[in-house]
Amino acid sequence: MSKDERASAGEGAVTRGTVASPGTATQVLGRYGEELAAQHLVGSGMSVLARNWRCRQGELDLVARDRDGTVVFVEVKTRAGTGFGQPAEAVGRVKARRLRVLACAWLLANPQPGGPELRFDVVSVVRRPGEQPKLTHLRGAF
Repeated sequence: MSKDERASAGEGAVTRGTVASPGTATQVLGRYGEELAAQHLVGSGMSVLARNWRCRQGELDLVARDRDGTVVFVEVKTRAGTGFGQPAEAVGRVKARRLRVLACAWLLANPQPGGPELRFDVVSVVRRPGEQPKLTHLRGAF
């Protein structure tokens, strides 16, 4: 199976009689954080419009709609600890610029009626072994 086939197959999907691997420990941790973030967003009244949306320029972790109609582009950062700082600190100027480009691509592919307000949030998840995960939601992070 080629790299592209594995990427498009998704976790646990069967392609040509082969089960795709669940991924590295980092990928599994990242998927865990994205799932936790999606649950948090829904619990706070948002609806998830897209998960892991990909295009030529990259990937958006989550796209959601807030109660007031605002379209929210959510970057999820998950870590097993804070030895290298808080997860949200990994979203710097360059990453923010890339997320804006991706948001434009998503909006072109998924036109929204009425030209809604847009917002960029970051959800940080820290999951230390043996502890409950700590989730921090930074609204309007950049």
